[in-house]
Amino acid sequence: MKGYHQLKVRESDIAKTAVRTRYEHYEFRVMPFGLTNAPAVFMDLMNRIFHRYLDQFVIVFIDDILVYSVDRESHEEHLRIVLQTLREKQLYAKFSKCEFWLEQVVFLGHVVSAKGVSVDPQKVEAIVNWERPISATEVRSFLGLAGYYRRFIEDFSRLALPLTALTRKNVKFEWSDKFEQSFQELKKRLVTAPILALPVTGKDYVIYCDASRLGLGCVLMQDGNVIAYASRQLKKHECNYPTHDLELAAVVLALKIWRHYLFGEKCHIFTDHKSLKYIFNQKELNLRQRRWLELIKDYDCTIEYHPGKANVVADALSRKSRLPKSALCGIRVALLNELRGSKAVVTTEDSGSLLAQFQVRSSLVTEIVRRQSEDSNLQKKFEKSKKGLEVEFELRTDGAIVKQGRLCVPNISELKNSILEEAHSSAYTMHPGSTKMYRTLKKTYWWSGMKQEIAEYNDRCLIYQQVKPVRQRPGGFLNPLPVPE
Repeated sequence: MKGYHQLKVRESDIAKTAVRTRYEHYEFRVMPFGLTNAPAVFMDLMNRIFHRYLDQFVIVFIDDILVYSVDRESHEEHLRIVLQTLREKQLYAKFSKCEFWLEQVVFLGHVVSAKGVSVDPQKVEAIVNWERPISATEVRSFLGLAGYYRRFIEDFSRLALPLTALTRKNVKFEWSDKFEQSFQELKKRLVTAPILALPVTGKDYVIYCDASRLGLGCVLMQDGNVIAYASRQLKKHECNYPTHDLELAAVVLALKIWRHYLFGEKCHIFTDHKSLKYIFNQKELNLRQRRWLELIKDYDCTIEYHPGKANVVADALSRKSRLPKSALCGIRVALLNELRGSKAVVTTEDSGSLLAQFQVRSSLVTEIVRRQSEDSNLQKKFEKSKKGLEVEFELRTDGAIVKQGRLCVPNISELKNSILEEAHSSAYTMHPGSTKMYRTLKKTYWWSGMKQEIAEYNDRCLIYQQVKPVRQRPGGFLNPLPVPE
């Protein structure tokens, strides 16, 4: 569409478009180039002209008009209506820039076809060829372009977290392996971005929501096909939210970001936080929860409990003949991400099947084996065992030194603290006492003075001191002693 030099300028505003040349003083009577509000004014005009047909068979973005139809007969009629409307309003399109009867079209950086929506290959090529950033400004530019396609990338906010940290105020720009890995992973994900399905009006939507201490994430689906991904990092104050509020925040994020899809449509929201099922009937809510509940009530939605990702995989395998490939691939990725989140190293082997084979091993155990050589006392004990002086120590097939089958932990405080923290304060433990901790850890690990260090670690844990049961009898009344005669 031709936008400039077609719209009349209001009489009172003509003087504001004045241009002074060496010959004369000129004023524009039609909209010229360079006006700040020109795009907004022209967009408003186009929306008013095509208001009756918007989202039925016409999409307009400033000077780009997209006409879509389900078959050739209706498309011919829709084209006639659009061209006739332009003629009546005395607006003109340049024929050399128009394309007709296309099976797929590039529109606003996306390739739209009957199969769905995908990333424009030219934009992907620009991202793939992007050289390593050398300043925070270049990192922002890369994240801006990559973030435009975040709906195609599952868990985008987690992948971009290291790079986002580089752009913060008062952070020194120092490129390291962690930033390079994030940079390359984002480029790789964009190259292999899936084709997202187009939503169908009138059909129910399904949303899967999840929250963690790193961010919020959700997936919008319809008939088992992924329509969009969404995620974001937690804000500073949100890090203090309880788990219930974080899970509810993920639901609110999905409803806000996909409002144009969900408003007026039936949707089913699945969450792994069971108490959210009863959010509509709870009476005691804080102000934040009440505000979010008012927003949720604007939608025709139900919140249902989702028992966990492992059951999703089992359900997918039992119904794989009826489940689309895109859903299976999404489940596989979600499962691998969940395993990585539990501090386990996950390696996959792509055998051509939809659900790849994967192996899980503890990254902590690998680190312990690697650093056993740094403990001189442990090495001396092992040398004695080879001479037959200390038979308890032996070498395992993977190169680890063990004592009676238990992995020997070197005298490195960093490793021992990691073990104690995982056994006492992780998401899978409930701050056990020192005796229970020792009985659990001694089955797997050994180091000198282990029992004493576990007791000292428990004494330093504030939460454990607050919740541990009281073993003493309550004190009696402070009655005065009788005075002897």
